Amino acid sequence: MASFSEARENPVEQLWDEIGDVHAGMLGLLGSDLLMRPMAPQADRSTHTIWFFTKTDTDLVKALRPGSRGQFCVVGKDHDYHASLTGSLAVVKDTAKIDEYWNAVVAAWYEGGKEDPLLTMLALSLDEGEIWASTGSSVKFGWEIAKANLNPEKMPDVGVHRHVRFA
Repeated sequence: MASFSEARENPVEQLWDEIGDVHAGMLGLLGSDLLMRPMAPQADRSTHTIWFFTKTDTDLVKALRPGSRGQFCVVGKDHDYHASLTGSLAVVKDTAKIDEYWNAVVAAWYEGGKEDPLLTMLALSLDEGEIWASTGSSVKFGWEIAKANLNPEKMPDVGVHRHVRFA
């Protein structure tokens, strides 16, 4: 369950924890006609970068240009956490990162393994985003909605919203 206090006090750390717990999010290219696509994130907290394995012949890779901006959307595994993140998006074939994040699931997608000629990575270098931590309790949600309906000056307290920036 998403912690409201952590969302208020430590939203960036909570974000990295949530990204680490999901299998996939939706990655898109800002300003393009391409629709967002599911991608498995590999989070590098120290550099505020999210890495993605992909192939060089995908529409997303072909559409990237110098200065391209990406957007990654995350829904937490318990559906009580959401994030929308933006930053520069680039193709980076980094063999150290390939080795660091390589696993059996990734290997299943690349016939030639780490030497597959189509294997590459995308690096989303984050600069900002927004997070929402909400209650996963239907009882709390119902209680807050009922209180707000009884008092028109009361807004339901069902979550925390924060804007985050990465240095």
